[in-house]
Amino acid sequence: MLEFKVIQELEPNIEILETIKNYTFTTKNGKVKHLLKTNLKFIKPTEYLITYPITLTILEYKVNEISSKNFYIKEHNQKYNLKEIRQILIKLTN
Repeated sequence: MLEFKVIQELEPNIEILETIKNYTFTTKNGKVKHLLKTNLKFIKPTEYLITYPITLTILEYKVNEISSKNFYIKEHNQKYNLKEIRQILIKLTN
């Protein structure tokens, strides 16, 4: 049986919370889990679910070594950085 141990609890990013404070949203904390008896780690991203006036699911990944874009919008199937997220929210609400 696979056994996991949570090694780190990921809190929501203060900067994105400031960006979405005018929207109706919920957040789910992310986690970094270690698969026991191996050297594998799994990252569950922090989730920001905006429900009003638009519906968006933004996932924030703790580590992204390939690029500096650590946010992912499910509805767009694309990665973004914080500056791009702000621009998208402005465009979608206008």
